[in-house]
Amino acid sequence: MQTKKGKNAMMIMGVAFVWFSTHFGGGFASGAQIYSYFVKYGIWSLFMPILAMLYNAVFFAYSLRFARKHQVYDYRSYNNAFYGKFAPIFSNLFELLYLCVMCIAPAVAFATGGATLSELTGLPYLLCTLLIGAVIFVISIFGTDLVRKVAWVVSICIILGLLAVYLPNIFTQLPEISRSLSVMQETGGSFTDALYSAFLYGTFQLCNIAVFVQHAKSFDSPKDAVKSMGVGFVVNGLMMLMVVVGLITVYTNPEAATQSVPTLFMVKNGVGAQFMLPLISVLILLGAVSTAVNMVAAMVKRLCSYNRPKEAPDAGEPSKAPSFFNRPLGKFRVTGKEILAALLCCLIDFSVAQFGLLNLIQKAYSFLAYLAIPVILIPYIIHAVFTRLDTKSSGKDPS
Repeated sequence: MQTKKGKNAMMIMGVAFVWFSTHFGGGFASGAQIYSYFVKYGIWSLFMPILAMLYNAVFFAYSLRFARKHQVYDYRSYNNAFYGKFAPIFSNLFELLYLCVMCIAPAVAFATGGATLSELTGLPYLLCTLLIGAVIFVISIFGTDLVRKVAWVVSICIILGLLAVYLPNIFTQLPEISRSLSVMQETGGSFTDALYSAFLYGTFQLCNIAVFVQHAKSFDSPKDAVKSMGVGFVVNGLMMLMVVVGLITVYTNPEAATQSVPTLFMVKNGVGAQFMLPLISVLILLGAVSTAVNMVAAMVKRLCSYNRPKEAPDAGEPSKAPSFFNRPLGKFRVTGKEILAALLCCLIDFSVAQFGLLNLIQKAYSFLAYLAIPVILIPYIIHAVFTRLDTKSSGKDPS
């Protein structure tokens, strides 16, 4: 029989891996994020991912600790409690920021899937994103329950797939890595540029606070938030460092900087390409589709928040057939309103995806970071200072 201490340790690990699974999806597996924000800045890429994850760990631990201490587990209630008398301004600003995230993140998933499919098949990028979009639309309408049930399986597959692809390439190309590191020292970006890029990367990741606070409910005490994010820091930091070292194997190749899917380029120029190329391609597509489906389904839920019509009218009330928009269609009980909402979301994401994967990762994610600075970063720092790390009001941490 599992002890209470053992159960709590599992909860701590579980929330740490929620961070991991949120951070690592199709876009990360493609290598585009890591190359754009870290590898292209040279030798500093060996250190900056650790700093970025430490930055995230501090803010995530603070938010989860606050959520558990004040028992606010949905992001609107959490924001209202956190921002206090400024909540009417900052809670609504956070809503706008989160809507931007919900538009850009699925678009990146569309672009990741489209770029990967185009790289593999040679088909035009526009057609590939259309095909990916059609799959995402169908699954977001009829298959969200399935996606949710197998989400942990997909996450494990991505982790194992990354290990299977990167580790052999790293160990068999140590001389190339050594040569690349020498070149990086001479031609890489400056420390300040690398630090600023890592800052932007960590700042747009802060938007995930909206996803994380619900999981604080599983902690026995607020202190568990710090332990959990400590574990998350180690896991995320090591996986990022592994991908950085793997992509360094192609750093000296002049074509590497222009690749939409650097992981595929690394595999093609590495070992075991015949086996690893299909493997990593499937994992990237799985990660992209599952991420986009979750995002689109969440937006559909937000747009279609209404009470479904009753199965039968109350006694004495005349029977009234629901309209097309609110009437469940077929055995999946999907309404016309949900179908139209999902179609609208997919069309918007498809349109945004046409800016290209690299543009979205390098510019759209940076745009989210700039939005997050006044909405999350600065208010959190001020909150920590004026509340003495959220201990001033109560005088004692109830943990």
